[in-house]
Amino acid sequence: MKISVITVGKIKEKYLKDAIAEYSKRLSKYCKLEIVEVADEKTPDNASETVETMIRAKEGERILKHVKDDAYVVTLEIQGKQVTSEELAKKIDKLGIQGVSHITFIIGGSIGLGEEVLERSNYALSFSKMTFPHQLMRVILLEQIYRSYRIIHGEPYHK
Repeated sequence: MKISVITVGKIKEKYLKDAIAEYSKRLSKYCKLEIVEVADEKTPDNASETVETMIRAKEGERILKHVKDDAYVVTLEIQGKQVTSEELAKKIDKLGIQGVSHITFIIGGSIGLGEEVLERSNYALSFSKMTFPHQLMRVILLEQIYRSYRIIHGEPYHK
């Protein structure tokens, strides 16, 4: 299985880079992981909805350039479906059984995802009704993908 994580913006903090590197290393046992960072747009303070829509569209174009036609796309959205770790593991496992060989997870920028990206999504996933920094969300997502593979393989970790 190939797992792609497409994210808006770069990671600046060393502790987050270290965590991402650690989970990337752990995941290499289970899947081929690819992390793609696309440039973010500066959002002015008190930006109008029109400006925010334009920013999401620009970031969305950059994201969609990296989405392969055959990929099953999971967007991270506050309004998405909340699942347990076991349910996420079951979803990943079921996709593999159904012949999906490439899952792409998309983490938007600070103001969310553009309409075109949302339309391309096969599954909207939410980790919480709370908002998290998108840099931290990358670590949380990788940890949950790793946890999923441990669950799928019946290995200890998830409790």
